[in-house]
Amino acid sequence: MPDEQISLTPELNPTPAPPHTIFRGPNGIRAGWRVLIFAAIACALIVVAGVVAGLFLHGKPQVGVSSITPLGLCLIELPLFLFTAIPALIMASIEHRKFGAYGLPARFAFRTDFWVGILIGFLSISFSLLCIFAWHGFRLAGLAIHGKMILTSVASWSAAFVIVGLAEEFSFRGYLQFTLTTGIGFWPSAILLSLLFGLAHKGNPGESWFGLVSVVCFGLLFCLFLRRTGNLWWAVGFHAGWDWGQTFFYGVADSGLAPYRNLFNSSFSGPRWLTGGTVGPEASIFTPLTLLLVAILFSRVYRENRYSN
Repeated sequence: MPDEQISLTPELNPTPAPPHTIFRGPNGIRAGWRVLIFAAIACALIVVAGVVAGLFLHGKPQVGVSSITPLGLCLIELPLFLFTAIPALIMASIEHRKFGAYGLPARFAFRTDFWVGILIGFLSISFSLLCIFAWHGFRLAGLAIHGKMILTSVASWSAAFVIVGLAEEFSFRGYLQFTLTTGIGFWPSAILLSLLFGLAHKGNPGESWFGLVSVVCFGLLFCLFLRRTGNLWWAVGFHAGWDWGQTFFYGVADSGLAPYRNLFNSSFSGPRWLTGGTVGPEASIFTPLTLLLVAILFSRVYRENRYSN
């Protein structure tokens, strides 16, 4: 009988993939658990910050808020950004991803998308107010500030609203949008987070139910920007441009809060559905209509989905 030939080549035994469990799926740790870990880290940071703030503010009276100021916005929005960006950095290390995967890649920071977003955001609030004006519901009443104060106000409000754009976009459409998309898909995640975005604005003094509907519409529009551009910089710019135009340039109320050191004095007259009432133009019927027009035009220019997940 012929000798048996013995193969000297070792058999390839690839390491089997870890089995799927309630904690682990095809993308590693399941999306729900990643969101819970992220939320737990964020809550821990909030508790620590609250304890530290309590040590400094102990015994001091609470002050009611009746107007928006650049410093006041920064004191609210900057911690919001930190309380979501720091947990995202930790999760990026756990998940072996770059922080930029969650919507704010550094290579696109303050580049073309951001500035185009700012321009379109400003033009959009201008269009909405123009529609109200055409129905005799809005008018400008001259400059509210003069001289050097214009320059300082432009600088302070611009910085404040960039922080607002970064904080609110990343908090609601950054890590959470990325992670939930791996679990339930992009648009179900977008709808859920946009509803939460509206709910988060419910506590604003002077807010109305129709104003909250507009906030949800904003959230969905920002998700469309993310879907088509692949990052949050367009949305950050639009968010900043709209708020800057609304609060500083035109000097109109936002969720019932009066602006501070705004460029123009303005006034409204007419029914609530037209002007938004004490809430401001975000509660006007023309705001969701403007956002719908922006969504249609944006979709015709940005046709390809670039959000990779």
